[in-house]
Amino acid sequence: MQFSITLIIIIVTAMASISAFSNQILMDKMMFNAYMVKHRKEWWRFFTSGFVHADYIHLALNMFVLYSFGSFLESAYSDFFEDKAHFYFITLYLLSLVACEITSYRKNINNVNYNSLGASGAVSAVVFACIIIEPFSQLSVYGIKMPAVVYGLLYLALEFYLNKAKRTNINHTAHIEGALFGIVFTIVTKPALFSNFVEQVKNHFGS
Repeated sequence: MQFSITLIIIIVTAMASISAFSNQILMDKMMFNAYMVKHRKEWWRFFTSGFVHADYIHLALNMFVLYSFGSFLESAYSDFFEDKAHFYFITLYLLSLVACEITSYRKNINNVNYNSLGASGAVSAVVFACIIIEPFSQLSVYGIKMPAVVYGLLYLALEFYLNKAKRTNINHTAHIEGALFGIVFTIVTKPALFSNFVEQVKNHFGS
């Protein structure tokens, strides 16, 4: 019997986030804090921070996107990796939680007041892994249909702009690093997918 890792992650994340909404001590222990990681060796924060969210809207948005793309990626992994599909999916998700906080960690080692939380970086990794596999599948973004690869380019451009502008408290760097990790992980674990990606681009533009 097949079971969905995506669904399990969503359930665990929802339970952890909802519990933390009414338990500030739990929230404080799970959030990413570079100072605590460095000076108190609380390395688990790299992982637990991806399972708590700022509010219900933050949680719902991340889990909706994860469900939308995670199901496809699990199916693709079943074709690529067969009985190791779940292992690769879990590995992608968990490692992306670390990868998306690397820059934040380096910049805030001595800043005890810096905190970060949410699954956005890992969700970005899942989304961009899907884009590498099916770059020209059609997505509907706010009612506008576009190829997945176009969405990916616009997403990265927007995140780079917002990160540079620094007009919000959102960790845009984590989104960018998560997305890039999803691309790299996909290519490293299945190099043929890069060739397939290039071939799809060439075919699309008639080269």
